[in-house]
Amino acid sequence: MNIIAAPFSLLYGSVLALRNWAFDRGILPEHEFEIPIISVGNLSVGGTGKSPMIEYLITLLSHEYKVGVVSRGYGRKTKGYLEVNPQHTAVEVGDEPLQFKRKFPDIRVAVCANRVAAIKTLTAHCEIILLDDAYQHRYVRPAINILLTQYHKPYHKDKVLPWGRLREWIKGARRADIVVVTKCPERLAYAHGQSLQIDLKLGEDQSFYATSIDYGGYCIGPHQEIEIKDFAKLSFVLVTGIARPEPMVEKLKNLGARFEHFSYSDHHNFSEAEIIKLRQQDLILTTEKDFQRLGDRLEKRAIYYWPIRTKFLFDRQQAFDLEILRRVAHHRSRQS
Repeated sequence: MNIIAAPFSLLYGSVLALRNWAFDRGILPEHEFEIPIISVGNLSVGGTGKSPMIEYLITLLSHEYKVGVVSRGYGRKTKGYLEVNPQHTAVEVGDEPLQFKRKFPDIRVAVCANRVAAIKTLTAHCEIILLDDAYQHRYVRPAINILLTQYHKPYHKDKVLPWGRLREWIKGARRADIVVVTKCPERLAYAHGQSLQIDLKLGEDQSFYATSIDYGGYCIGPHQEIEIKDFAKLSFVLVTGIARPEPMVEKLKNLGARFEHFSYSDHHNFSEAEIIKLRQQDLILTTEKDFQRLGDRLEKRAIYYWPIRTKFLFDRQQAFDLEILRRVAHHRSRQS
């Protein structure tokens, strides 16, 4: 398979390299905005924890600024610019944008394939805009470019599509201001974290952080919450439609839970037959992202989600917060 895929990987990577060259030389335009734009993305396809990072930034910044989020709205059946409201469905706006809006109702969330147009619309209402999954969307020049790469498959150990999962050559990581290794083991040794930083070969002007997944203490349903230690004692079906469900499965097993696992692809669009099958289950646990697609369709069933959030390792949370706030303040002062 590797030998067969290698020429296609070379061709794909070369086309993207030419595109990046055109942006670097100013042949293709990059739009810079007066308000700070923070891009969160990756080099690989899916599964690096962009949603928890976006939510972390919303929590950090919304105390001081009016925050907006722009997403492509992956998997939605609608077209063009659409501002998300809590009454939308995942089919209309995508599961992640809907999750952001329902979790943070005071922020503006828009879905649009044309990020430049979406930003221009939101600037009248926002002081900071977060771009979800936009590392390769170079028509926007962000004030802060955050690159995520997951611990179990960092970009320096991967290859370009279709041989591997990278969307562009590894040297694309040079555009990042901040590189975050996500989904690390909770008890990652400091020395191992240092070796990760060395392996990534970051520049002197690039910051490095490591994070893990912090699971909440409660499973949340439409009408009540159940402590996870109590939920783990129940008989339930785990339903996941995410890129890498293994950490969640392992966490549940460590709690002594016994369950059947229905695993689907990332952003899976559940068919009516699959919904009928799920309606036959007495108790379902899913991810918060999957809950956006399933909750409305299984509203009369006992369905709960287990929320997660980003947890910084090596006591580096404050350093990350200060760096983000400092970079935002610098951009605002430079534009004023």
